[in-house]
Order: sequence, then C-alpha cells, then structure tokens
Amino acid sequence: MQTDQKTHWETVYETKTPEQVSWTQEIPKTSLDFVHSFKLDKTAKIIDIGGGDSKLVDSLLDEGFENITVLDISAKALEKAQKRLGDKAKKVTWIVCDITTFKPATEYDLWHDRATFHFLTTPKQIEKYKEIVTNAVKGFLVIGTFSENGPLKCSGLEITQYSQEKLTAEFIDTFEKISCLTEDHKTPFDTFQNFLFCSFKRK
Repeated sequence: MQTDQKTHWETVYETKTPEQVSWTQEIPKTSLDFVHSFKLDKTAKIIDIGGGDSKLVDSLLDEGFENITVLDISAKALEKAQKRLGDKAKKVTWIVCDITTFKPATEYDLWHDRATFHFLTTPKQIEKYKEIVTNAVKGFLVIGTFSENGPLKCSGLEITQYSQEKLTAEFIDTFEKISCLTEDHKTPFDTFQNFLFCSFKRK
C-alpha cells in the first residue's frame, strides 16, 4: 500500500505543474493566520506534514522562522520546493517519508497538516498517525481536511471527510480544540473544495 501511494505521488509531482493540481495555493493565508495566532518564537520547531512543494515554507522563512521541517512521501515534490527556494532550502530540514512510518527525532512546537490526514482511510492508519502526533507534538496542531461538504476523492484517491466534531474527537485524548473554520479553496481550475481547519493545543 505504501509503495503504491509513493508511486502515485511521485508520478503526480513528476508529471504535473502547480497549475495542474487542485491543492495549489499562491499564498497559504489560512495556515499562516493559524501560525500567527500561536505567537511562536522564531526558534520554534515547526513541521509541515505532506508539505510537498507548498509555499508555506517560503512564507515561514520570509518571516524569520529558523527551525522548519517539511515532510512528504514524494521526493520529487520536495525537490521542486528546494529548487524554488534555492539557497534558502539549506535552512530547512527535508524528510521523504510516509507519515504512517515517520519516527520523529525531536518534539515540535507546531505540527501543520493541510490535506494529508484525510488520505488516511483505515482505522489502523488513523491510529498510527495519532500515535505519532501524540509522541511528537508538545505545542500546537493544525489539521486541514476536506469537510463533509468537500470532495470524496483527491488526485484519484479516496479520502475521509471530517466534521468539526469528528476531527476534534480524533485528537481529544491529548489535544484541546482551540478553533475550527471552513473555507472554500479555489483550485487553479476555478472549482471549489470545502476544507475544514481545526487548531489544537497540547493538554
């Protein structure tokens, strides 16, 4: 399964430009708004899960954050981000890994995930993710998934939709919900995907 997923995402990032994939955002405003709300020090350890070639890392570097990690299953996606950032890429820790096999070597002040968690569709995958988060996050958690009004698939793969109650319940044992919001993400093809974002603080 993991090999199939990896092959899928390597192919996507090898064959498509940012304008040809639905998740592209020129400025990840909602994610940045959440980051700013936590009032983190510039030395805070931040990890972007499934960051791919997202531009969140660009914005965080521009704002002076010093300890950024980007994790993605696709090496090709991270190569694209590194190429775009040029010399700045050296300031970032890049990890090629399936999130369900990730073994964090440190604790994070902020774990950010826009559109990775919803690709986990079995109870075993979801429990593994939660276990990793519990062990790796000492501060804040931001999870963005498709809402119950969002798509049922992304990039040809099945996803799990979430309501605010369902997403909060997944993390309630270890994390306290701060806030949730829904937004329509406009894709490069002028269609809309309804996302749910929730932020949490470690109990």
